[in-house]
Order: sequence, then C-alpha cells, then structure tokens
Amino acid sequence: MAKETAQAAPSGRRWLITGASRGIGHAIAALACERGDKVCLVGRHAAIAEVASALGKNAIGIAADVSQPESLANLARQVGERWGGIDVLVNNAGLHRGGTIERVSDEDWEATLSTNLSGPMRVIRSLVPHMEPGGAIVNIGAVVGFRGFPGDSCYGASKAGLTGLTQVLAAELARKRLRVNMVVPGFVQTEMTSAISDRARKAIVNRIPLQRMGKPEEIADVCWWVAGSTYMTGSVIFTDGGLMCNL
Repeated sequence: MAKETAQAAPSGRRWLITGASRGIGHAIAALACERGDKVCLVGRHAAIAEVASALGKNAIGIAADVSQPESLANLARQVGERWGGIDVLVNNAGLHRGGTIERVSDEDWEATLSTNLSGPMRVIRSLVPHMEPGGAIVNIGAVVGFRGFPGDSCYGASKAGLTGLTQVLAAELARKRLRVNMVVPGFVQTEMTSAISDRARKAIVNRIPLQRMGKPEEIADVCWWVAGSTYMTGSVIFTDGGLMCNL
C-alpha cells in the first residue's frame, strides 16, 4: 500500500498522453511538466517532437497512430526503453466526423470508432504491461456520449462505448492495482469546437449554467486530480459547467 501511495504522489510521475499536440491533451501535458512530472506527448505526426521540446527537458514526443497496432507496439517499446514504464496513461486522441444517419458514410463511422474507441483499447493493451501497481488510466469522454445530439451518431457512439470500456477495465485491471476513470469535458475551447457557427455556439452556451465555454486548462486540472486519486476507479467525472444538469 505504501508503494501505491508513493507512486500516486503529485510529483515524479511518468505520463503518456495521446492526442497531445494541441487542445486538452496539450494542456494536460503542460500542467504535468509544470508540476515536475515527465511526460511523453503522442501525436500522429513527427512534429510532436517539436511540441514536446517546447515544454522543456521533462517532455518527449513520439509519433504514433492509435488506430495502428504496430505503431503502438513501437510506442510501448520506446517508452519502456526510455523510462522503464509509465505511471499515468491519458487517452485523449479523438476524431470527430459529423452527419445525420442517412448521410454519414461507413468510412466516417469506421474511422471514428477506430480512433475514439478501438484506439484507447489498443493503447491500454499495449501500455498496461509497462504500468506498475498504483498507476492510473484516464479516458477522455464527451457529453454527447451520454445525451443525444442530432448529427453526432459516430462520435456519440464511440464515446458511449468508451464509457463502457472504462468501467469494465476498472473492474478488470483492479487486480493489477491500476485505476481506470473517465473525465467528461463539456463545451471546451478547442480546435474541434472552433468550426461551430456563432449561432450554434450561442445556443449551446445558453444551456450551460455557468454561461461560458470551458478552457483546456480547466480540464487538465481535473485530469491531474483524477490521476492522483488513489481510491477512485470506474468513475465518470463531468467537467462541463453544469451542461449535463440542463439537458
């Protein structure tokens, strides 16, 4: 038990964060580096190395595609050789393809589930052998995985599935003393939400009790706390300004 508590302490941990080149993933990486932890930023493109370099000596960047098992095997090997393992895994990489059910293509459906649902499963399967007792897995969900929004069948289904995966793995991996939780951001200022029209943006904000969009840094704060909460597993933590209360 002493070992488990020590590894969960908010310093000296080794993080691996997918989708870390921008938005919420980058905010989590920046916060962990700022607080003295080591962070491996993962993105699909080689430029992730430059993104990591900008965060300082505690950050490294490795290019990997969560939809490609061979890419993740290489990622796990590199991290294992470099650090010997990881303490916190954050599944943040995400893909959004919109469209009503009669318009969405099979390609969009498959691509979205491959990244948002199968991707985290593959990442966890690849990295769990490199995680020691007391480690934490944090999956990033979405409100649309709990409430229906027209035109979001692909994204909503993938995130709903991720909720189920989170809770199953919380029970399954408890024997390894690994905790698995989900943080659910609401309407956050990211590249994904930047394409929304002003009219749609205003309509959504009007449904949020706090009457504003969230910031990536606010989600990062919650992920930091969840990663260090040693008696929490299988939990779903909404960080949405109260949006779920008003839908």
